[in-house]
Amino acid sequence: MATSPAPEGTGEATGPASEDAVIEAIATVHDPEIPVNIYELGLIYAIDLYDDGRVKIEMTLTAPNCPSAQELPVQVKDAVEKVPGVASAQVEVVWDPPWDMSRMSDEARLALNMF
Repeated sequence: MATSPAPEGTGEATGPASEDAVIEAIATVHDPEIPVNIYELGLIYAIDLYDDGRVKIEMTLTAPNCPSAQELPVQVKDAVEKVPGVASAQVEVVWDPPWDMSRMSDEARLALNMF
């Protein structure tokens, strides 16, 4: 008789992931050139959670020629797919609206001394 391991996290046996848990996972991803996570940098534009466990994320990069353009979306997808309740994650890179420093959180501005 085989049994499945209990899901990690909040103790809920089933159900979609919480937005907070997805944001926490995204916050583990850092731009290698900037010592701040991509959520605080304001690179995440949208997080859509679906009842079947799918997560769709729209993100941007600081510039179209960002050297991390290939790796950051993959890192976000991998991090989010580890969240209990997430069946799959799709990450789409968008360029509209263009990113600018006004999207950064106060914590990011403080860490980068950009007040």
